[in-house]
Amino acid sequence: MLWKQPVGESHSSPVVAGGLVYAFYQPKGKNADALAAFDAVTGERKWEQTYDRPAFSPPFGNGPRGTPAVVDGKVYTLGGTGVLACWDAASGKVVWTVDTLKQYKAPNLNFGISGSPLVAGGKVFVNVGAKGAGIAAFDAATGKEVWKATDDKASYSSPIVVEAEGKKQVVFLTAAGLVGVNPDTGKDYWRYPFKDLLQESATTPLYHDGTVYGSSVTLGSVALKLGTGENGPTAKKLWADPKLNCYFSTPVAVAADTLVMLNGKLSINPSITLRAVDAATAKVLWERPNVGKYHAALVRTADAKLLMLDDAGNLTLFAAPRDGYRELAKAKVCGATWAHPALANGKVYVRDETELVCVELGR
Repeated sequence: MLWKQPVGESHSSPVVAGGLVYAFYQPKGKNADALAAFDAVTGERKWEQTYDRPAFSPPFGNGPRGTPAVVDGKVYTLGGTGVLACWDAASGKVVWTVDTLKQYKAPNLNFGISGSPLVAGGKVFVNVGAKGAGIAAFDAATGKEVWKATDDKASYSSPIVVEAEGKKQVVFLTAAGLVGVNPDTGKDYWRYPFKDLLQESATTPLYHDGTVYGSSVTLGSVALKLGTGENGPTAKKLWADPKLNCYFSTPVAVAADTLVMLNGKLSINPSITLRAVDAATAKVLWERPNVGKYHAALVRTADAKLLMLDDAGNLTLFAAPRDGYRELAKAKVCGATWAHPALANGKVYVRDETELVCVELGR
């Protein structure tokens, strides 16, 4: 461990940019969202800024769930009550805010809005969940609405931008299913029904080698091969497997033909299983049960190894070839957590319910 700093409640993950670590949380004793910046090397707190928002105490912890996006000197956040905000990355000054639930008369989710904002092409894309504004795009500079579309209710998932066969699209996993839309207009290119029985879809869609992979708690996982038809981009089901169900851990591609994912069991005693899966067929290549309770976060390293932070605060480095799991290192680095780690310059930044922690990877 190199340093640690106290932070407020949150499941939001730390992000590293420009020598700073950003943490997004609820400050103690306040109905507010806070963004703070820390020196990535020393841990010195550079600043903390806040905005007030309505009181909200969801199950499984207070504070925001979505992770900040740092783009062109700005930080974009989406809080648990649906407030979309743009902050100056150097000073923390709030540039603009949009209360998306209030503006579009959308209901909040049981566990709070949990998606992260996607910033691409000068726009901020958000899973809103309102009638006529199931999804929406905002101008990144001003916060003004660029477009709104669909009647889809919101999920807990975050969108991604994809370029397939020379055509860009934004892929959302809404409460209704997977949808690819035109980033300039919000118009549907394609749809695939994927409605979770508990309405708790929370994983981010994964795009890998021309295929979009989606996962949910009750439906398992599905692979959609992207293509082009007479009317633009298309998506065709490659496979679907109900046993590959993910709570809120997004699968990771470790090779052209291999995915690694964490699948959960809905039971009185929940547990998750780490699996390597053939990307083209969904065949399970190997599995390792009981690696966590509800969640573990996966981050791919530059040399195609994986860092896994489980919900008890254990950080594991492992290789995931098709012939089996190979653990390389493991250490307890923090307390209970649902946040993803951030990896930068040989250091890993993690957070638990009370602290932001920096640990160095040894050799």
